[in-house]
Amino acid sequence: MTERPADRKNSRSVRRRSGAAGTAARGDRPVTRAVVLDAALELVDRDGVEALSMRRLAEAVGRDPMVIYRHVPNKAAVLDGVAEIVFARLTVDPTDTDWAGQLRGIARDFRGLALAHPRVVPLLVTRPLATPLGMRPPAVVRPLENILELLTRAGFSGADALHVYRALFGFLYGHVLNELQEVVERPEETDEVLRLGLYRLPIEEFPRVRGLASALAAYDGGAELERGLDILLTGLAATLPGLGR
Repeated sequence: MTERPADRKNSRSVRRRSGAAGTAARGDRPVTRAVVLDAALELVDRDGVEALSMRRLAEAVGRDPMVIYRHVPNKAAVLDGVAEIVFARLTVDPTDTDWAGQLRGIARDFRGLALAHPRVVPLLVTRPLATPLGMRPPAVVRPLENILELLTRAGFSGADALHVYRALFGFLYGHVLNELQEVVERPEETDEVLRLGLYRLPIEEFPRVRGLASALAAYDGGAELERGLDILLTGLAATLPGLGR
């Protein structure tokens, strides 16, 4: 049935009113920094960091861009804020007497946050390092403070506690980036060399990589994390002087 001009006009009018109502509904809520950053995190989770702009963020909040600028001065501040609110979800109990168990739990929680927000991981790794320590948001520095407290309570010196923190997060950053980059080229293939695209590597030049095709194909991020923590924590306990055990 052919739509009459009057019907098309009415249909467009309904769509405009519906869209305006949706924007008004979003615009009815008070705008705070937390609201802006939550919207930014949702946008990055869905579309990636590259898709984030102040205009799109304003659309997500349902307000004029100038309103957004009252709470975050620029895109860099938004990116820092997104990293901040994810780091704020990482909890550390500095009173735990099992320092190794607490660090293992922190590592598992960090991996969980990374898997829940894979498109935010580059921000977690890079944004804090782009800012002097004293200028970082408290939520970003809090894990450091609490881990230092945890370890000094356990008998580490301050310098050794800092060494442990750096070793742990250096490992965690590398692990989550590696896990998120594990890509299978042809998941329908049963041959590991074909599944991983290793056939592209000349066997005479990469015999050991090709030879580990089965192990590479069987990658388990959780198991790899635990194995890495075993090595890291055992090494720290064995080599750091003055350790309270």
